[in-house]
Amino acid sequence: MEYQEIIASTSILVDAGLVVLIWMVQLIVYPSFKYYKSENLIEWHQKYTKGIAIIVIPLMLTQLALVLFRVVYQPNFETIVSTLMVVFLWIFTFLGFAPLHFKISEGTHNDQLLHLLVRRNWIRTFLWSALFIFHLIMYPLY
Repeated sequence: MEYQEIIASTSILVDAGLVVLIWMVQLIVYPSFKYYKSENLIEWHQKYTKGIAIIVIPLMLTQLALVLFRVVYQPNFETIVSTLMVVFLWIFTFLGFAPLHFKISEGTHNDQLLHLLVRRNWIRTFLWSALFIFHLIMYPLY
């Protein structure tokens, strides 16, 4: 197996992991926040963020490393599009979601913030799904 095939296969696996994860968060985890009493949500949220970080951080770092590797060693339209999507997802995650999660952890959240979390996450859900499909098309597995 050539290194390009290894990179492509790894990329598809990482993307698939992120897609499954983001859909579970979007359809199950974030909507469930509104069913917790404030003090219970704070306690659960702290456990949730620590646990999910163990899964999300390695996947996101691997995805970033793979697209950066491809854009450096195989620069073309497809790799540039992939890189831009991943970089946007990183920026959007850290600037758009970290502050919301901090408010929940601090107990300064309200129903509007919880609804905003779900609404905003549709953007990440769409983009990670689109990136996965884009990579499936770009790197068909034989």
